[in-house]
Amino acid sequence: RGSRERFAFSSAVTTSSEETSSVVKVQEHGGQCEDAQCYIAMLESVACTIFMGRKSRTDPKAKSKLGRIKTPPPVDPVEMVVLKERFTEYSLILRALRLEFKEQVLRKKYEDEVGSAAEERTKREAEEHRSLMAWNDAENLRLRQIREQRVQKETEAAELKRREAVLLRQQELEDYIKEKERQILQLQVNLSVLCNNGMQPNKEEAKDFITMDNLDERIEEALDNPKNYNFAIDREGRVVKRTAIQ
Repeated sequence: RGSRERFAFSSAVTTSSEETSSVVKVQEHGGQCEDAQCYIAMLESVACTIFMGRKSRTDPKAKSKLGRIKTPPPVDPVEMVVLKERFTEYSLILRALRLEFKEQVLRKKYEDEVGSAAEERTKREAEEHRSLMAWNDAENLRLRQIREQRVQKETEAAELKRREAVLLRQQELEDYIKEKERQILQLQVNLSVLCNNGMQPNKEEAKDFITMDNLDERIEEALDNPKNYNFAIDREGRVVKRTAIQ
């Protein structure tokens, strides 16, 4: 193969030098060439030959190589036998190495899938799962304790607030009752004082009194505007439900 490459390279160099010399001659006597197209085609062929580094298939053989006969190099029979034996040994060794590597790959794959390595991996994954579950249970327990403490504090705060609201309503009710009792006592005292002195009560104070003169009028007013005290109230004292009057 090396002799063939050297031969092709020398042929290309020789052809290139010959074509270059012809180009120079054509350029010197270009004025004497009557056919311009022939001149252009020759230049394109030479340029293509120089660019490619070899001659085309249709180019004739070089003049310096017309009488050259290519003969293959001589082969030593003894050397050929030795080379064949070495190549056979090389092929066997390479095939054995390839089979050994393939067996190692298959054995590793088998161990990873169903062998001892798979069993160890399964144990390792189970142990990791148990450790993660233990950590998860501990974390859930910690968060549960925090949540229970928070809920307990919120419950205590709500209970305290409810008690304070109940005490406040009781205090307001007691204050209201005391105020009404005071007003009633004050009214009774004023009436007794007025009766003892033979004086009439104040018109502003006596406008809500029920006397024999306005008894019928007050009865008619009560019948026309009945009061229903059967109702429910919320914690703030607002009426939320009232039953219908029969």
